[in-house]
Amino acid sequence: MENFRISVNVGARAAVIFRLTYEELLKRYHGTYQLQLKVKPKQLVEHFQITVDIVELQSISFVNAIGGFMTNELMDTVHINHNGNKARIVFRPTLEQQRKCPMCTETLLDGDFVVKYDVNREATAGNIQIVNGYFVHYFAPSTLERVPKNVVFVIDASQSMAGSKIKQMYEAFIKILSDLPDEDHFGILKFSGRVVKWTDALVKATPDNIQSAKEFVSNIMAQGGTNINSALLSAAEMLKLGQEAEILPQISASSIIFLSDGEPTIGETNIQVIMKNVKEAVDGVATLYSLGFGNDVDYSFLEKMSLENGGLARRIYIDADSALQLQDFYKEVAHPVLLDVTLQYPNLPISGLTQNSFKYYYQGSEIVVAGHLDNNDIDVLVAEVAVNDPFSVRVETNIEDDKMVKTEQGYIYGDFTERLWAYLTIDQLLTKRISSDGELKENSIEEALRLSLKYGFVTPLTSMVITTSEEGDDPKIIVAEKPKEKSKFFSGDSDL
Repeated sequence: MENFRISVNVGARAAVIFRLTYEELLKRYHGTYQLQLKVKPKQLVEHFQITVDIVELQSISFVNAIGGFMTNELMDTVHINHNGNKARIVFRPTLEQQRKCPMCTETLLDGDFVVKYDVNREATAGNIQIVNGYFVHYFAPSTLERVPKNVVFVIDASQSMAGSKIKQMYEAFIKILSDLPDEDHFGILKFSGRVVKWTDALVKATPDNIQSAKEFVSNIMAQGGTNINSALLSAAEMLKLGQEAEILPQISASSIIFLSDGEPTIGETNIQVIMKNVKEAVDGVATLYSLGFGNDVDYSFLEKMSLENGGLARRIYIDADSALQLQDFYKEVAHPVLLDVTLQYPNLPISGLTQNSFKYYYQGSEIVVAGHLDNNDIDVLVAEVAVNDPFSVRVETNIEDDKMVKTEQGYIYGDFTERLWAYLTIDQLLTKRISSDGELKENSIEEALRLSLKYGFVTPLTSMVITTSEEGDDPKIIVAEKPKEKSKFFSGDSDL
């Protein structure tokens, strides 16, 4: 969906440099920050080199670099040096090392080059960066016990899932079930025209129950229509009954993992009614995560329904690693360690604060909050993290000392904290646009568009404008529009 193409005329023996500059918030998953670079030269390159420089405030705990195309010989060309808070990775294969075989003209370089790293976590569980009045607070505690989890897996077994989809779903669930901790409770239901439960109530993830669940999943056959409404209401009812019967731990995190590749065709098919029913059933009971399988799914529907119920949606692309995509998503939400987390900044004049309350904090992730200090005379920024649990933490940052340290380290590049604040704000406004209606939706769109234009961000509301010029010619303007997500139901976004 993100492809665009630029072509230029190059004279014989001329030297041409293409320079692409972009900004990205590296999100922490599974305990690491990950930088993914696409490597696809499609030919042998005489002077090929990737250099990655990392500079952090905290000391770096580890760095590694991997590639799906790597041979043992290519691995020897990756050099990693890190000391304290800085690291450098250099990947520089020779022309001969790039060849698929000694006399081949095809290149081995075809895939992702991925750099992973993390920093040493202090007792404060995070740090704060401040530049020109804008601050960013990173929160990532490292030594916490996980909270027991209650999860109902809702699997689409309609006819459209036949073939590779059902096979890849099975492969993923076998691995997911094997990784469930003993203290977790889980249930599984499959649905097509009707809903079939593996067990009537959630059960503990004992070895016997895991084996029985694997047998149930292995026997799922794809047939019939798609009754989404009944499936999700049944899942919510299972969790509600488990809580009322005190089968589930009092302090635990409940969620519904919903996987579907289609649209409702049986039972209640009006998606507005389905979303209303699901919200009433799930409210206060669980968080809903939706996985849209394939290109035909109405992803806009899944996304809005998930956001309305405290979760999120992800698209699972149909290719060789679909099962791995499912597993990776589950790992992100598999280990909640804190419930009802709020980052507060008491007695400080702050404006434009981004989202600072979160239902869960998951192991290996990171919470990022940004805002603007409206008083330049403040010497110390104090942050407090409140949790509905016997856990709290306080972070203090001396603003002047912080500026000096970062300047000496060469860490801060311009106004990046302000741009990060704008990025988070726009991202949250775009999310609100999806999950809201009426005036609130229009206000979210208007503010997101204003900030996108002010800070030059490419979003679903804006375009990427590229100016090309050749000597003696008038400049050419190329506009790369972001493709719109297909939806049979939410036509209100089609004109954005």
